[in-house]
Order: sequence, then structure tokens, then C-alpha cells
Amino acid sequence: MINILLSGCNGKMGQVISRLATEKEGLVIAAGFDMNTSIQSNYPVYSDLKKCDKKIDVIIDFSHPSVLEGLLEFAVSKKIPAVIATTGLSSSQVKKLKDVSEIIPIFFSANMSLGVNLLIDLVKKAARVLERDFDIEIVEKHHNQKIDAPSGTALAIADAINSVCESEKEYTYDRHSRRKKRGKNEIGIHAVRGGTIVGEHSVIFAGNDEIIEINHIAMSKEIFAEGSLNAAMFLHDKKPGMYNMNDLIQSK
Repeated sequence: MINILLSGCNGKMGQVISRLATEKEGLVIAAGFDMNTSIQSNYPVYSDLKKCDKKIDVIIDFSHPSVLEGLLEFAVSKKIPAVIATTGLSSSQVKKLKDVSEIIPIFFSANMSLGVNLLIDLVKKAARVLERDFDIEIVEKHHNQKIDAPSGTALAIADAINSVCESEKEYTYDRHSRRKKRGKNEIGIHAVRGGTIVGEHSVIFAGNDEIIEINHIAMSKEIFAEGSLNAAMFLHDKKPGMYNMNDLIQSK
């Protein structure tokens, strides 16, 4: 049995993960970590990691970037693998993850959905073929409570496209203040925030008289919760290193 410490357990995603974990064999949420301890769970919830005395095999973090440093210190001190599913991390925080991965296994993905990661693979293949003759635009849509924009997934898609293009692309986030035509080496990235949209990502390849569009629509938060639990099961017996959804997919 894999014992999980769930960071952000009383947030919306944390509650979904907690519910799905009760239906999954081979793992259990042994403890939670959250500044909000008012919600009752069937496991102890700590606001101070130093007080956590439960045996923990893997950490799942679905919380806030501000929590990351303390969480990593705890993980390193206890030699506990960590699945980092929190979005909006800074470049310095991502570098910190890479540094820590030399000591403990770290699983980090901008999006925990299997479908999104397959979309990334598809758009890379499309970009190799269409780069020279097609303009590329990315549109992402999320609920009105999401803090970061553009989404980490949109940036991951743009980076994936850029990795296979012959010439480096420039990311353009806003055009209303730029009174000039679109540059050939641009990837436009656009964020929509509204209502309860779980998550939508569209990659548009616009050419002369034809458009190719590749989409992914998340219908519920469960796909991200399921992905994080699968990542925890994948990670718990791994050697130190950086792992991502591609590693999980290839292991199936």
C-alpha cells in the first residue's frame, strides 16, 4: 500500500483527489497538508509539516506556488518522492525542482491529463510539417478562479512546438497595443477566463485557404486527479530524477 501526503488537500482539486483515492487500489491518502484545516477528512490534516508523523511514501502537491519551497524541504529531509501538479510555478521554482530531482524522484507536468499530453505529441508532429506555411495560435480557456494566465499547459504546448521548429518562435500574448501585422515567427497565446470552464486548449494552424485545429476539452477535474494518482503510483519506487507524463505513458 502506497501512503500519500496530499498537499492542498482541502482545495477543490484536493477534495476530488481524496474522493477518487478511496476507489483506487494500492494507495491511500495517509495525511493532508493545508493552511485550511476546518474541513473534516478521514485522514489527519496538518498546517505544519513538521508535525506530520505519518509514514509517507509519496507526496502529491496540488496547492499554490508559495508552498513549494517548504514542501520540497520536507520531501528532501524525509527522502520522499513528490508529484508536483501545482501550476503557475516560476522559472526559478522549476529550476529548484530540477536541482531537488538529483536527490529525490520528482514528477512534474504542466498538465496531469493523459489526453493533453497526447495533444502535445500531435501538435509537435503537425508543426514539423506545417511550420513554414502556417501561422500558429494557441487559445486556452479556464474558469474565473484561475490565477495564472496563460496556463502552464498553453506554455508547455508552445514550448513543444518551438522544440521541433527550424526557426525559434516568439510568443505573443497581447496584440491590442501592437499596431503592426503578425510576424511570421510568432506563436500567439490567448487566455480566456470565465464561469466554471474546467480547461480547454486549442492549437490553430492557419494557412492559405485552410485551417487545421487540434483541441482538448476537460469535462471535469477528475482527469487531473486520476493523472496525479497514477503518477504517484508510478513514482514511488523510482530512482532520483525528473519524470513527466511522457515517462508515465511509455510505462503503460
